[in-house]
Amino acid sequence: MRIGELARHSGLAPKTLRFYEDSGLLPEPARTSSGYRDYGPESVDRLRFIRNAQAAGLPLREVREILGLHDQGIAPCAQVIQLLTERLDHVRNKVTELRSLEVTLAGLLDNALHGDPSQTAEVCWIIESGNSAEEA
Repeated sequence: MRIGELARHSGLAPKTLRFYEDSGLLPEPARTSSGYRDYGPESVDRLRFIRNAQAAGLPLREVREILGLHDQGIAPCAQVIQLLTERLDHVRNKVTELRSLEVTLAGLLDNALHGDPSQTAEVCWIIESGNSAEEA
């Protein structure tokens, strides 16, 4: 199938498909006698895998590594488990950071709504009334 047909089947733009090919995510396809790319049906499945991996938060570099193992005939599932575990740990840490930020922002807003705006401040009393690194 030509690149336009693969784009329709995969929901990706032809430009994205060329990028994936240039990046080593999608193997270079055979060419027709007139020079058009001629992708096989397995390309649709590979693109689905790439999209699912990205939806799981894996960067293209890691997706390329997984596909590289697969292309060598090595089952990449152990690598996938490791990458997903690391990704989940990262997300959990980020959630913790965001919860802490939520508490900080809520405190600043509460102070802004109920605090004393006549406080002396260098720039803005609302921000300066919060806990600074020096006070911690």
